[in-house]
Amino acid sequence: MKYLIVGLGNIGPEYHETRHNIGFMAVDALAKDAGVSFTDGRYGFTATLSVKGRQLLLLKPSTYMNLSGNAVRYWMQKENIPLENVLIVVDDLALPFGTLRLKGKGSDAGHNGLKHIAATLGTQNYARLRFGIGNEFPRGGQVDFVLGHFTDEDRKTMDEKLKTAGEIIKSFCLAGIDITMNQFNKK
Repeated sequence: MKYLIVGLGNIGPEYHETRHNIGFMAVDALAKDAGVSFTDGRYGFTATLSVKGRQLLLLKPSTYMNLSGNAVRYWMQKENIPLENVLIVVDDLALPFGTLRLKGKGSDAGHNGLKHIAATLGTQNYARLRFGIGNEFPRGGQVDFVLGHFTDEDRKTMDEKLKTAGEIIKSFCLAGIDITMNQFNKK
């Protein structure tokens, strides 16, 4: 069974490890933990790992956030991966930093990456792992906040949160979304 795990983010050194790139950071941590590396391909960087007989294709789109759907659709079609085996890892302003929530579907909540994926796929019924980045910014400061870097306080628990995100991703592929939500969304 194949799964497409998409970490959302923006390419380029100016976006490296910004809050908006937490999706990239999550799939990077999973790849590093598995000892696999990314290669540059069409519409993004990919790495493949195997977890108990399941093949996980990790994707970091190179389309920039606002065109993420192009990369998701391309790799789904190229690898013949059904929508129910797709998981999008995305930053979420509505959750406190480090809070992880798995959902089977939902709105884009104003997130341009999710908005483009839904428009491209023609549905909002795809799984997403929402990684909380908090919302400690003044009125009108949202863009600077999401494109800003994590605080030193956030960085203290970053590795632990990324490790948990990796566990959720693996569980999604092995046990399914319902069991995984029941196990991890309470934390």
